[in-house]
Amino acid sequence: MSVSVQENQNVLDVMKDRHSVRKFEKGVKIPEDVMNEMLNATIEAPSSWNLQHWKFLVIENDEQKEKLLPIAFNQQQIVDSSATIVILGDLEANLHAEEIYGQAVELGYMDNAVKETLVGQINRAYEREGFALSEAIKNSSLAAMQFMLAAKAKDYDTVAMGGFNPVALVEEFNIPARYVPTMLISVGKAAAEAHGTGRFPIERMVVKESF
Repeated sequence: MSVSVQENQNVLDVMKDRHSVRKFEKGVKIPEDVMNEMLNATIEAPSSWNLQHWKFLVIENDEQKEKLLPIAFNQQQIVDSSATIVILGDLEANLHAEEIYGQAVELGYMDNAVKETLVGQINRAYEREGFALSEAIKNSSLAAMQFMLAAKAKDYDTVAMGGFNPVALVEEFNIPARYVPTMLISVGKAAAEAHGTGRFPIERMVVKESF
């Protein structure tokens, strides 16, 4: 089914309306089905080779929030928001390749020879120094943006945070070595409107064809 012009406009409205909020209403609980709806929209994000290089640690419990607070340099939104999502990038996403492309073969989307070629290409790429880290951060960031837009579409506000101690985060929440923290996203109901921000005009930011 094609998407109507009006639905497309609604997507653009969500993008324009999304702003970083740092003051949240305390005690607001996001229903589990709504959180799952937002996360299900998030995992529709694109990823290199469809390897889905992400994991999401959802922190909603007050006790867990208090543990996260000093790790996030005491940013108040950690404890005031409904939840904070720890966006993790998968350093071993290549291990998904066999399953993902095996399913594609079963469904008739490709033959086994193509699958074996792709899996081989992926694994060789992951042997390159720094490649796994770059892919983990890049692709999990795509999912992070998708989550923020999904939250806004469900009338929740968010703020993405890069200010945290990744070593302490990994230790406190027992995050496996396979995953690298990319960012934190607090989500909930805004207690105050986000302050206005300016944007450079596209004439300043867009280059066509070549520099």
